[in-house]
Amino acid sequence: MTAPVPTPADSTAWQEAGVRLDVEGEFATVTLCHPKRRNAQTPAMWRALAAIGRELPATVRVVVLRAEGVSFSAGLDRAMFTPEGIPGEPNFLALAAGSDQELDAQIAGFQEAFSWWRRPDLVSIALVQGHAVGAGFQLALSCDLRICAEDVQFSMRETSLGLVPDLTGTKPLTDLVGYARALEICATGRWVHAAEAAATGLANLVVPSAEQLEEAGRDLAAALLAAPRAAVIETKALLLGAGGRSYEEQRAAERAAQARRLRDLAGIGD
Repeated sequence: MTAPVPTPADSTAWQEAGVRLDVEGEFATVTLCHPKRRNAQTPAMWRALAAIGRELPATVRVVVLRAEGVSFSAGLDRAMFTPEGIPGEPNFLALAAGSDQELDAQIAGFQEAFSWWRRPDLVSIALVQGHAVGAGFQLALSCDLRICAEDVQFSMRETSLGLVPDLTGTKPLTDLVGYARALEICATGRWVHAAEAAATGLANLVVPSAEQLEEAGRDLAAALLAAPRAAVIETKALLLGAGGRSYEEQRAAERAAQARRLRDLAGIGD
C-alpha cells in the first residue's frame, strides 16, 4: 500500500458528520468516527457517505468500511423520532407530512449513502464489530463482502418500530440468507450472532476479536488487488446480474464478457 493522500476538501464536514475517508492508491478506507454515539446514523452522515461515493478517486479499486469504538453502528439516531428531532434535519413527523413525491425523494436521497458500495468498478468490504443495528445492519449489507468479529450482533429493528428496512438492505439480505430467514430476521428483529452470520453467508470471514479486523481486511484487499482490475469488474458484473438471468442468459453473458476480455488481452479490443 502507498502512503495516504489528502482527501477532498469536504473532508472536515464529513468528519463532523461522523465519517472519514483515507485513500492509499487503489485502496480506500471509510471510517465511521463517532464512537461515543456508537456511530448512530443521521441524514448528515448519509449525505457525507453519498458524497464520498461521488468523490472517490477513479483509481480506487477496493474500499474498506470500518467503524471506531465498540460498535459498528447502533443504527438510526433516535432523535429523529422525537418532536425536537435533530437540529437542521426533518424529523419523521415532518417527513410523513410531505407529499408522496417529496417523501419518495427524501428516502431516495437517504439511500444514496448505501447504494454506491456495489458499483461494478469497486469491491467493498465491511469490517463489523459489536452491534450493527437497523441502518447499521443495512450499511454492512450494502458492501460486497463482510468480515466480522466474534462479538458481532446484527439486528434489523425497523419492523419493531412500525417501519420497514428501506436503506437498500432487503435485497442483499434475501440474496444471502433466503426469503424465509430474511423475513424471520426482519419481522422479529432478533439478534444474529457471528456463528449464524458465518453459516448463512452474512459473514465471509469471522475473526476472534475486533483488533484483528483491520489486518484481515487488508489481507483480503491485497488479494483482490492482485487480480487484474478489468477481470474483477467483468466477474463482479456477471455475479451481480446472475440472479436476474436464466441459465441460458447467464451463459450468454459469460460468453460476451469473455470475448471482451480475450480481445482486450490480445490488444484488439474496441
